[in-house]
Amino acid sequence: MAASKADPRVTPQTRLPNPRRGGSPMSFLDRIAAALAPAASDEQRADARRQLEELSVGEPFAEDILAQHRQIEALFAEAREAAGPGAEAAVRELAVLLNGHSMAEEAVVYPDISEHSGKAHAGMAYEEHAMTKVQLAELQKMAPGTREWREKLDHIESAVQQHVYQEESSWLPDVIRHAPVEERQRISMEFREYFQRFDQG
Repeated sequence: MAASKADPRVTPQTRLPNPRRGGSPMSFLDRIAAALAPAASDEQRADARRQLEELSVGEPFAEDILAQHRQIEALFAEAREAAGPGAEAAVRELAVLLNGHSMAEEAVVYPDISEHSGKAHAGMAYEEHAMTKVQLAELQKMAPGTREWREKLDHIESAVQQHVYQEESSWLPDVIRHAPVEERQRISMEFREYFQRFDQG
């Protein structure tokens, strides 16, 4: 049940948008995430990306994750710019990539995020992956190009952008800085193998 206006926990960032004024409703998890980690600006995301690119040299798991993040961003852009079957195909490809990417991270990387960056961070990451999969499944049932479809796509993209920012600005750097080199080598090998098995399957 939505909190009342008098509820001090509800801030301008967490209050549900009024459907009459436009905008997609935020989920309960969206509101929690917004309260804990306000959305990063384009400049902040770009800065985090640059820093992780420098830090990830010689860290294959981080390089692979960065490459997949770029692919995900490109597919969002492709889906937005395409029409009809092209948009549907881009969303299908996006869903497949995000599924394989998230499963590889959850199986191989997130246990180390839990250890070296915090259990709360890992827990949030798992939840965000789950919500993204649900939202993408809903998007695939909608007619591409409609206002509702575009709002849903924008909503998912914004959530993914924030998730990527959290990974690139904090969670992955923590693993690189604090996990022993042997552990990072294991992560790199297993992440690539896990993703390739999923991708080929």
